[in-house]
Amino acid sequence: MAMQVPALAAVIGYAVTGVELQSACDQHDNARKMSANYSILAQCGVQWFNRGMPDSATKLSIFDHSRASAGLRYVYPVVSRRAGGVSVGINLNTNNACNWRCIYCQVPDLRHGSAPPVDLPLLGNELRGFLAGLLQGDFMAANVPAEARRLNDIALSGNGEPTSAAEFEQVVELIGQVLGEFGLTGSIKLVLITNGSLLRRPGVLRGLTRMARLNGEVWFKLDSATPAGRLRINHTRQTPGAALENLRATARLCPTWIQTALFEVDGLPPSAAELQAFLNFLARCKDEAIPLQGVLLYGLARPSLQLEAGRLSALPGPWLESFAAEIEVLGLAVNLST
Repeated sequence: MAMQVPALAAVIGYAVTGVELQSACDQHDNARKMSANYSILAQCGVQWFNRGMPDSATKLSIFDHSRASAGLRYVYPVVSRRAGGVSVGINLNTNNACNWRCIYCQVPDLRHGSAPPVDLPLLGNELRGFLAGLLQGDFMAANVPAEARRLNDIALSGNGEPTSAAEFEQVVELIGQVLGEFGLTGSIKLVLITNGSLLRRPGVLRGLTRMARLNGEVWFKLDSATPAGRLRINHTRQTPGAALENLRATARLCPTWIQTALFEVDGLPPSAAELQAFLNFLARCKDEAIPLQGVLLYGLARPSLQLEAGRLSALPGPWLESFAAEIEVLGLAVNLST
């Protein structure tokens, strides 16, 4: 259960201690918006704590993305090495269910399935309460390394594929409403971290259109561009061609990055054939003028909790840098996290 903050209305303002927003949006304008929504937040009855997480002795880091760190059902904070700051995660897959099983996944007791029904009022209250504690209290100072004390985004991620939630479109609408209440619309990003398999569902497409109006981005997983590689790494039989169709539809609705994890399996890096297939996939995207933002390329930072964990190891930084350079030759931006 969340801990109670007496008279939350008394702390709603924009006197942020040690918190920076990524955008260069006018902070004074945000303060006026926050004040205007004072009564809305006061009426929410949100209960949260103002002095860090239940175990505030342990700071957040890129090596621990626990969904339970805030003691809430849906909302959790992480320090994201790809985002370069604090990301407020939204975990819709509270049953640890996903339609894929990636061998590097850090979700415990992962099972095959979809997200359960989402309690939208609870999600809204948790997000409002967490943002109030994050922006008004000493959460950053107590729990976040100094170099990462920046509120970067709200991320739909969690313990499975978020677009499997039947309420995905409504969740995006709700997040947009909360961002408006805090005067954060356009100041921070709304990120969808997805395996891309369900993005052409009608409700998801409508959600993506709404995301684009909320400074949204899609991070579209592509760890392999061969059928064998996708089956081995992601345990999916979705073909690279189907992934391309989903990517094509998505990128034309909302700014989209390809996100790719590369690592050694049994001490060996990805094969030359795998790497060439990946580059060919990107080249086809360029040829078709699919409007990609670039590639988020990253290695392993946290241990897998899947059966294959003992077979996986991180690639050397120079190896990843070399492959990033090959992607850049195609004219695509690369954000590399080793």
